[in-house]
Amino acid sequence: MSVIVVGLEQKHAPLELLDQVSVTEADTAKALGRLRDQPNLSEAVLLSTCLRTEVYAVVERFHDGVAEIQEFLAEVSGSSIDTLSEFCTIRFDDDVTDHLFSVASGLDSAVLGESEVLGQVRRAWERAQGERASGPVLGALFRHAVEAGKRVRSETAIARGITSLSHGAVALAADRRPGGLAGARIAVIGAGEMGEGVIRACEGRGVDQVMVANRSAPRVDAVVAGLPAEYATSVTATDLADLPGLLSAADVVFTTVGTSHPIVDRAVLAGVLADRGDRGDLVVVDLGVPRNVQPEASVLDGLVLLDMEDLRAAVAEAIGGRQDEVAAASGIVTEEVERYRTASRARDAAPIVSALRTRVEDARVAELDRLRAKRSDLDEMQWEQVDAITRSLVAKLLHQPTVALKEAAGTPRGERLVEALRALFDL
Repeated sequence: MSVIVVGLEQKHAPLELLDQVSVTEADTAKALGRLRDQPNLSEAVLLSTCLRTEVYAVVERFHDGVAEIQEFLAEVSGSSIDTLSEFCTIRFDDDVTDHLFSVASGLDSAVLGESEVLGQVRRAWERAQGERASGPVLGALFRHAVEAGKRVRSETAIARGITSLSHGAVALAADRRPGGLAGARIAVIGAGEMGEGVIRACEGRGVDQVMVANRSAPRVDAVVAGLPAEYATSVTATDLADLPGLLSAADVVFTTVGTSHPIVDRAVLAGVLADRGDRGDLVVVDLGVPRNVQPEASVLDGLVLLDMEDLRAAVAEAIGGRQDEVAAASGIVTEEVERYRTASRARDAAPIVSALRTRVEDARVAELDRLRAKRSDLDEMQWEQVDAITRSLVAKLLHQPTVALKEAAGTPRGERLVEALRALFDL
């Protein structure tokens, strides 16, 4: 049995491919069902965010498990396995732990120390549990990864300044618009986690109005209810069905919808731009993965179209001063990884240690019972002494094998020791 992760991430794969392989929230249950039904995957968790799509799995046979996950990703993306394999990252066993703990801690994000990814990791695990795809192995791994992420954020300053893609997107839009966002009318399409982050990040920038369009009006009401009273008066819900009208009214647009197809096409934007007159360029920040805006629209005069690639480059420059916190955060991740591995080794060794002790104890008790019938000359006090002596002897004999097994658990040597004990004691 091995724990592996197979997927694509922003450091190694182009945005176009990340678009294609992304799994929307609506499709997650179906995707987990397909992974759960694979013959070589005994557990699976799907982590699909704006800049990564990864499958964590417990596999019976390593190569077969990798092949099944790659086939799944190819099917999702509509790409060939050959195309995916050029950018696909494969990790196994200890490397999986290092990677996931770094992801949850924000050390592997486009925005160093970002606040959003920890919640995404937690929800991916919870969703896999709900769909009966995750089990005890991945459950323990993800639970500890979330603990590591929380500790990094509470004990270091890695999350100061721009702490999320949402904050980075608003800062990027302000940089690309003369005069920043002061007096601007903002349109936010989508009120999910990313959309809510954008709305909150606009506070204090002097915006004139924030118009929020979402499939569910109650969701917008819930977001507005959580805003400071003075700022909330400038945030209004609008109809998603009247997309051209919303775009025409806005100076800056943020799209944050989880969808498999663009919701804003070039023709709609061309019509909107033709009617803008002398209002200046329309700034559109596309935070969707897959993209919400047709990339072909970028050539239109009067449109400044920014996407995740632009955001990634901008925040990398903005957070340069935060690099000094990486060492402290990495140190915490290393400590938590070792703590997890120690606990994991103990869990792996526990069943065989228990079986060994039970087998030896059963033999000890059976031998004492056999001797009782032959030694009627011993009274109860003497038998208690014999029982205590034999218990002590068994404990001393099993101490070193138990320690050795726990220390080696989870390693090839540990597997050899387990097999030897099973063969020698018929466990």
